[in-house]
Amino acid sequence: MALMLVKFDLKKRVKLAQTVWFMYWFAVMAGVLVFSMGLFFKIELRKRSELMDNNESHFLPNLLIFMGLIACGINAFGGKVCYDSLDPSKFTKWKPMLKNFLVFCVVFNALLFVTALLCFLMRIPLQFTLAEGLRSGMKFYKDTDTPGRCYMKRTLDQMQIEFRCCGNDNYRDWFEIQWVSNRYLDFSAKEVKDRIGSNVDGQYLMDGVPFSCCNPSSPRPCIQFQMTNNSAHYSYDHYTEELNVWNRGCREALLSYYGGLMNTIGALVLLVTMLEMGVTIGLQYVDSSLSTLVNPDDPESESEGWMLEKTMKETFTDIMDKMKAMGKGSKVEEGDEAAVATVS
Repeated sequence: MALMLVKFDLKKRVKLAQTVWFMYWFAVMAGVLVFSMGLFFKIELRKRSELMDNNESHFLPNLLIFMGLIACGINAFGGKVCYDSLDPSKFTKWKPMLKNFLVFCVVFNALLFVTALLCFLMRIPLQFTLAEGLRSGMKFYKDTDTPGRCYMKRTLDQMQIEFRCCGNDNYRDWFEIQWVSNRYLDFSAKEVKDRIGSNVDGQYLMDGVPFSCCNPSSPRPCIQFQMTNNSAHYSYDHYTEELNVWNRGCREALLSYYGGLMNTIGALVLLVTMLEMGVTIGLQYVDSSLSTLVNPDDPESESEGWMLEKTMKETFTDIMDKMKAMGKGSKVEEGDEAAVATVS
């Protein structure tokens, strides 16, 4: 027995075809939306590509762009089929390929659902990508004269100002690296010699942060050097006083921004997936209702439409039998090839 069987007359078939046709063209716009979201996400990642540890972070936006383009194509084709279904003579040319097209639509819907899930799950690898990328980027902050790294200082400063953050995990990350170029250090000065000699790596380390870490909302002038030296500043205690630099780490800030973006995109892709499932089911009803006309020569005769020709259990059994038959067929072909090779 067919699953979700519905009886149709001419009026219902026309209304069904018109409704599905409208839904298909609405789905085309949804495909454009998916494509646009993927493009926007890719641009946002490109802006800070120097801070990404690898190029794998671009997999998701590339997938969204690809799925958006495929959605536009299949929905435009489905809309054309529904439009031609209003005229049975035009619909006959689409009939031979419609079954394969519906199978392709089901596979596409499954892939679209997986894409939506990836939007929610890619937050975890992005966290590690940002952590490594920011850590490496901060080490290159001082290399303003090195080709390929000369823009890293500007990139990090703009990021810290825009996202109101400082360092990787917090502002203290800047204490552990040399972020002032040797070009601007006076190596004859005692303070410079003492700082370089105070660590095994020979780096000029200090308890200070770049200017971009300063919070402009603070009423006190920014204290960005000797931050842990209470005696260097009047009425100052870095343990108790709220510092006038950003306390939030940039990894957390970027992860919050990109994570929120991916969650929004994932929710929209799920809605698009539901729409795609709806138009696929609608096209199946259009196809089955036109294939079961009581009198094929009379367009006004009654017919039946269904979502599946058989029950779910019977359909699943048929699919498994076909897969087993295909597997046996491939084994027979391999056996024949082996026999021919032995004879030769």
